[in-house]
Amino acid sequence: MRNSKITWSIVAGVALALIVGIGVAIAVGRGSSEPAAAPVVSASVVPLPSSAPSVSASPAPSPGADIKGPLDLVLIGVDTRVSIPDWEPHADTIMLLHVEADLRSAYLYSLPRDLRVDIPAYQKSGFGGGKHKITEAMSRGSRIPGSEKKSVEQGYELLTKTLSAYTGIKTFHGGAILNFGGLDKLVDQLGGIDMKIDQKVKSRHRKPDGSMRTLSGGDYIGPQATYQPGTRHLVGWQAIDYARQRYGLPNGDYDRQRHQRQMVEAILAKALTQGLSDPAKLGSVINALGKSLVYVGGRTPFEYAYALRDLSPDKITTVTLPGAGVGSGGGYLGEQLKEEGRGFVKALAKGTHRAYLAAHPKLVDK
Repeated sequence: MRNSKITWSIVAGVALALIVGIGVAIAVGRGSSEPAAAPVVSASVVPLPSSAPSVSASPAPSPGADIKGPLDLVLIGVDTRVSIPDWEPHADTIMLLHVEADLRSAYLYSLPRDLRVDIPAYQKSGFGGGKHKITEAMSRGSRIPGSEKKSVEQGYELLTKTLSAYTGIKTFHGGAILNFGGLDKLVDQLGGIDMKIDQKVKSRHRKPDGSMRTLSGGDYIGPQATYQPGTRHLVGWQAIDYARQRYGLPNGDYDRQRHQRQMVEAILAKALTQGLSDPAKLGSVINALGKSLVYVGGRTPFEYAYALRDLSPDKITTVTLPGAGVGSGGGYLGEQLKEEGRGFVKALAKGTHRAYLAAHPKLVDK
């Protein structure tokens, strides 16, 4: 029974990290919670094993057993293929996962891609710093002066420096990037997911049969896929399509962020129902990601999955951070968190987030 639990945790950890709408699968950049100036990161396509790692009968500690909490992890979602040479990464979706010291409970929250922040100067890319949308931190950091090549490691490093400056969280222990295509395949490999649709959503991109709508004059035309309220079973393209929509929603990107967090939980919940103690089935689920998953960090997703083997969906509290647009002279500049949302971020950095949420229960997603 223990072997089955450990094997499941490999995919559950990857699936949890996997997300975003969303990017995801987490790899831990450091093995302890001790603060550091910046994590040492490397970027690569996740190595895909031919079978699941076996659990040794020897008393030697399992890989990842030394990982301690609390942990702060970055989950990055992108729209383009991360495997394209010289790809300039933009953080289209940013989810942050705070795992408590016992590694058994966590808080998942999102920052708007258009959040207006101070991005610090970054010598490696020749960026002089300035106030921009947070989505630009990865792209500006990824540039290599005098070269057309891009560095995902640099982009990640500048993004985490920006996040630390904004949130007050000194160290992000790891992160990962996943594109929509990879997540689509993962959901299909799991046999689809069940999601509670909380509001009517019309797709800007897809027809009811899943084919793409026609682009005409800068907008899409033709029949639209529509997601009605209620518990629905979604296949890969439907899950990603639903979680991507923001146009026509009352709260725009803030509603989209909530739907993406709900999808994270749905993927993890579905992983729990799978017979993933079978190495062949486990391998097929992970291999479904292909080259769409890139992780940054010194530890593998499998080590991280072991460390989070006791983190179940019901122990993940998803939090909405309310915000509003900011502008100048009638022009749109980006988003800013409202005082209540900013307060949660500050409380998390101080370790007082549980009391803060008790005093602000409306921030917790229902």
